[in-house]
Amino acid sequence: MSEERAFWLAWSRVAGVGPILQKRIYLQFGSLKTAWTAKPEELLQVEGIGAQSAIAICTSRDQISVDRLDQSQNFLTPADPDYPRLLFEIPDPPPVLYYRGQIELIREFDRQSAIALVGTRQPSEYGKRWTRKLSATLANNGFIVISGLAAGVDTEAHQSCLEAGGKTVAILGTGVDVVYPYKNRQLYHQLLKTGLALSEYPAGTQPDRRHFPQRNRIVAGLSRALIVTEAPEKSGALITANLANDYGRDVYALPGSLDNPNAIGCLTLISKGAQIILGTSQFLEMIGTIPALDQPQNPDIVTLANLDPSLAKVLQTIHTIAQRSEHAAVSFDLIVQTAEMPTASVSSSLMHLELLGLITQVPGMRYQMI
Repeated sequence: MSEERAFWLAWSRVAGVGPILQKRIYLQFGSLKTAWTAKPEELLQVEGIGAQSAIAICTSRDQISVDRLDQSQNFLTPADPDYPRLLFEIPDPPPVLYYRGQIELIREFDRQSAIALVGTRQPSEYGKRWTRKLSATLANNGFIVISGLAAGVDTEAHQSCLEAGGKTVAILGTGVDVVYPYKNRQLYHQLLKTGLALSEYPAGTQPDRRHFPQRNRIVAGLSRALIVTEAPEKSGALITANLANDYGRDVYALPGSLDNPNAIGCLTLISKGAQIILGTSQFLEMIGTIPALDQPQNPDIVTLANLDPSLAKVLQTIHTIAQRSEHAAVSFDLIVQTAEMPTASVSSSLMHLELLGLITQVPGMRYQMI
């Protein structure tokens, strides 16, 4: 595997460094390989790292041999071109994303909208029926359906999508080789034939109540929009909806009866601004307003003149270097050196230029114009 990819894996094993801190370290140094040899005083430049934690991080880091890390499992890191760019936007993207199933499906996240469908583990018949309706509607209209393989709404969402011939992705709170709940094992193996299972936990990881709220951020982060069909007042689905709202995703909720405790969460979401679902046709009209991720802005509109100065400088640097050399792709280090900008600024600018559809990242931390 590439060097930078190896260091995403290595940093994920460092005690005291979670997903938020790991992304901050990357943005500060522009490369996790570079950060691997950083001294405690250099780590102090990273937000959230104090004097004691910097020493502790270095101590833990120095006990890890990058060359001896287990590379046998299938996984992606933000250094891989197939890592979903929408997921990397969140403050705490998973540094390692293990997978099982049809990995080519992950490349479609940047080309078509993925919609999350979540809710209670004990839905009413009304909740089940509308979950099936909405999932089938999404599948029939080319959307990827994301859920968590849990009992209840998640199960109905995955099953209905598959029955409609659609593509579905399960985000697990276990290793990708552990099916939970166990009764979903047949559904899981059916899902893997055309879909994909993702987890930030390595193979063999068993169910842990702490993992499931944590995995909800991946459900929200991967999705362009999120639907809650039925959820009580205190529900993991509401945690996911709140995260989706924080990430700037559209949130939709199915209205229910005040007499149904499992409808209170959806009614609360609607009262706080979630868009109400009044039928499949109306829902499709609303969901159809989500802009496509992969459409670069009109080149006549996106010009150096109206780009943010830092973005324009980085874009011009890539263009200039590419013209001087025989290679279209330019290394991150060369961009930093030529642009004479802080590594964090260059890294942030590159991410924004990718989202604008003006550049693309290729293996080896290299970038090229589109």
